[in-house]
Amino acid sequence: MPSRAQQAFQRGLEALTQWIDHEGPGRPVPRKAVVTLPDGTETKLGVWISNTKARRDKLDAEQLDALHKLGIEWA
Repeated sequence: MPSRAQQAFQRGLEALTQWIDHEGPGRPVPRKAVVTLPDGTETKLGVWISNTKARRDKLDAEQLDALHKLGIEWA
Protein backbone atom coordinates (compact mmCIF):
# COMPACT_ATOMS: atom_id res chain seq x y z
CA MET A 1 0.00 0.00 0.00
CA PRO A 2 1.52 3.36 -1.00
CA SER A 3 2.13 5.92 1.71
CA ARG A 4 0.00 9.07 1.93
CA ALA A 5 2.88 11.07 0.46
CA GLN A 6 3.14 8.67 -2.49
CA GLN A 7 -0.62 8.84 -3.03
CA ALA A 8 -0.54 12.65 -2.94
CA PHE A 9 2.32 12.69 -5.44
CA GLN A 10 0.39 10.39 -7.78
CA ARG A 11 -2.73 12.63 -7.53
CA GLY A 12 -0.53 15.62 -8.33
CA LEU A 13 0.95 13.85 -11.36
CA GLU A 14 -2.54 12.93 -12.54
CA ALA A 15 -3.67 16.54 -12.15
CA LEU A 16 -0.58 17.81 -13.97
CA THR A 17 -1.16 15.37 -16.82
CA GLN A 18 -4.77 16.53 -17.07
CA TRP A 19 -3.62 20.20 -17.05
CA ILE A 20 -1.13 19.55 -19.88
CA ASP A 21 -3.75 17.67 -21.90
CA HIS A 22 -6.18 20.57 -21.52
CA GLU A 23 -3.89 23.61 -21.61
CA GLY A 24 -1.04 22.29 -23.73
CA PRO A 25 2.60 21.55 -22.91
CA GLY A 26 4.81 24.35 -21.66
CA ARG A 27 1.93 26.45 -20.32
CA PRO A 28 2.77 27.61 -16.79
CA VAL A 29 0.47 26.52 -13.98
CA PRO A 30 -0.76 29.49 -11.92
CA ARG A 31 -0.43 29.14 -8.15
CA LYS A 32 -4.23 29.25 -7.78
CA ALA A 33 -4.89 26.52 -10.38
CA VAL A 34 -7.26 23.79 -9.20
CA VAL A 35 -7.89 20.64 -11.24
CA THR A 36 -10.85 18.32 -10.75
CA LEU A 37 -9.76 14.72 -11.26
CA PRO A 38 -12.02 12.11 -12.91
CA ASP A 39 -12.96 10.70 -9.49
CA GLY A 40 -14.36 14.12 -8.52
CA THR A 41 -11.61 15.15 -6.11
CA GLU A 42 -10.04 18.55 -6.52
CA THR A 43 -6.28 19.01 -6.51
CA LYS A 44 -4.69 22.40 -5.89
CA LEU A 45 -2.23 21.89 -8.72
CA GLY A 46 -0.44 25.23 -8.42
CA VAL A 47 0.23 24.68 -4.72
CA TRP A 48 1.27 21.07 -5.38
CA ILE A 49 3.83 22.16 -7.99
CA SER A 50 5.21 24.87 -5.72
CA ASN A 51 5.53 22.47 -2.78
CA THR A 52 7.01 19.71 -4.94
CA LYS A 53 9.59 22.10 -6.38
CA ALA A 54 10.53 23.32 -2.90
CA ARG A 55 10.98 19.69 -1.74
CA ARG A 56 12.55 18.32 -4.91
CA ASP A 57 15.65 17.20 -3.01
CA LYS A 58 13.41 14.65 -1.23
CA LEU A 59 11.98 13.16 -4.43
CA ASP A 60 13.27 9.81 -5.63
CA ALA A 61 14.63 9.20 -9.13
CA GLU A 62 11.34 7.70 -10.34
CA GLN A 63 9.37 10.76 -9.21
CA LEU A 64 11.85 13.16 -10.80
CA ASP A 65 11.74 11.15 -14.02
CA ALA A 66 7.93 11.28 -14.09
CA LEU A 67 8.02 15.08 -13.69
CA HIS A 68 10.74 15.42 -16.32
CA LYS A 69 8.68 13.38 -18.80
CA LEU A 70 5.81 15.84 -18.30
CA GLY A 71 8.10 18.73 -19.19
CA ILE A 72 8.93 20.07 -15.73
CA GLU A 73 12.32 21.64 -16.36
CA TRP A 74 13.57 21.77 -12.76
CA ALA A 75 12.99 18.02 -12.29
